[in-house]
Amino acid sequence: MQRSHGRNDTGSGLPDLVCLSHLRWNFVFQRPQHLMSRFARERRVFFVEEPVWGPGPTRLEAARSPEGVWVATPHIHVGGSTQVTPDPPPGTRMDPDVLAAVQRELLHALLEDQDVNEFVLWYYTPMALAFSAHLRPRAVVYDCMDELSAFSGAPPLLVQREVELLRRADVMFTGGHHLYESKRAHHPNVHPFPSSVDVPHFAQARLGPADPPDQAALPHPRIGFCGVIDERMDLALLEGVARARPDWQLVMVGPVVKISPDSLPRLPNIHYLGGKHYKELPAYLAGWDVAMLPFARTTATRFLSPTKTPEYLAAGKPVVSTSIRDVVRPYGELGLVRIADTPEDFVRAVEENLSQSREEWLPKVDAFLSRLSWDHTWSGMKGHIDKAVAARRRWGMGTSSESWPEM
Repeated sequence: MQRSHGRNDTGSGLPDLVCLSHLRWNFVFQRPQHLMSRFARERRVFFVEEPVWGPGPTRLEAARSPEGVWVATPHIHVGGSTQVTPDPPPGTRMDPDVLAAVQRELLHALLEDQDVNEFVLWYYTPMALAFSAHLRPRAVVYDCMDELSAFSGAPPLLVQREVELLRRADVMFTGGHHLYESKRAHHPNVHPFPSSVDVPHFAQARLGPADPPDQAALPHPRIGFCGVIDERMDLALLEGVARARPDWQLVMVGPVVKISPDSLPRLPNIHYLGGKHYKELPAYLAGWDVAMLPFARTTATRFLSPTKTPEYLAAGKPVVSTSIRDVVRPYGELGLVRIADTPEDFVRAVEENLSQSREEWLPKVDAFLSRLSWDHTWSGMKGHIDKAVAARRRWGMGTSSESWPEM
């Protein structure tokens, strides 16, 4: 494990930030990566992932990402295993309490080795309480991106753990306004921070970068999606659109997770290009005629606030989305995105986008996007965290494990 330069090498005097996440740093560059990268400009940030399983001793590996974030991955030993996997190999059993004890020990070793004493503890998953409830941070943050309990395979204890986390958290953020409406009665200090966008990054698509090789040969019109392809996709809608317009090319950019690839509709005009690096996305979007958000309307998408909506718009692409609440309001109501839920309506909406003039639409898009940025979101969150740290300080709470009261 690489070692940082001791206590807060940024010279800012701010407490470190320890983030416990169910998402992996090198998976898809999204909300956690945008925010943690910005915090890393002013303080040390340790991003602790869920365990991986495989050969070698049980250990925690930490290395600094190009964005300056320390990414820490617990490795759990599996006898006879020859490769590292994100889930325990079939037949591998470990008591949850034993696993939590191992994670707690590894986390403690990380904090001790890196001389992390004063820190803010940031949760993306309530399940991390199993190995972190003993910590005594300067403040506890819960950034609730989505209603995780609504996802298939969600741990049965998730709801109970969230209740406990809400009791411990000094401040809570939500990934969208609809989710905020659901959570605001459960915490006295909750704030909505919907998906934002790095406008300059995606605006590169408007400059006409070269088509990536795996997309260049596809004819137009191209209707594209980029993001995680999982249980939230309306695969029947995707297939219906592809069958209705075989002359359209439906381009799906992103990793397939939590569903079998065999469940995906396979037609000559549907193209699955796999996951791409964040820096590559503008080039893919540049080659599309229309962007789409073909999400199913289920409990798993009830509180979804797709990051792709403002990213598509920053790229200058007209968008068609299903009626996801946080897309309808504000994007649909402002006429920035067309909304359609059936294959027939989706096809009609795409056709309208293909034929529309963008001279009046694009200035409206840019005016809306001028109020959005991850820098602005990060700054707003930081303000609430600074207030939480100051409030604890006013109550005379110390920063060591001996001086923090039980929560």
